[in-house]
Amino acid sequence: MNVNHSGTCLCGEVRYTVHGVFERFYLCHCSHCRKDTGSAHAANLFSSSAKLTWHSGEASITTFQLAGTRHVRSFCAKCGSPVPFADTHMLVVPAGGLDTDPRILPDGHIFAGSRATWDRDLHEARWYDALPT
Repeated sequence: MNVNHSGTCLCGEVRYTVHGVFERFYLCHCSHCRKDTGSAHAANLFSSSAKLTWHSGEASITTFQLAGTRHVRSFCAKCGSPVPFADTHMLVVPAGGLDTDPRILPDGHIFAGSRATWDRDLHEARWYDALPT
């Protein structure tokens, strides 16, 4: 199956294409991912077979590995947006950076035991289509 997904960082400096399919999609609530995103969880797509092509901004990418852990984060040095990270076994793509539909729904929440105390019953919070006035 030939599937292409395109993505960019917030400022548009980094542009990429992922060729292939995502095997997993997890929402991670670990404390490292919460600090990385400043949010309740990270939303990452995983593939052991997809190929990543950088179209622009590769020189602007910074990668940080948290000492003593397997936690790695790549991001645009200009705007701070997370961008894909690949090692020899796995491609990890931040779902929010894609400009195309990943064609997969989250498989589940991981490290849910570490989730923030305020990350409970969020379905009860009001929904707004824009910033409330």
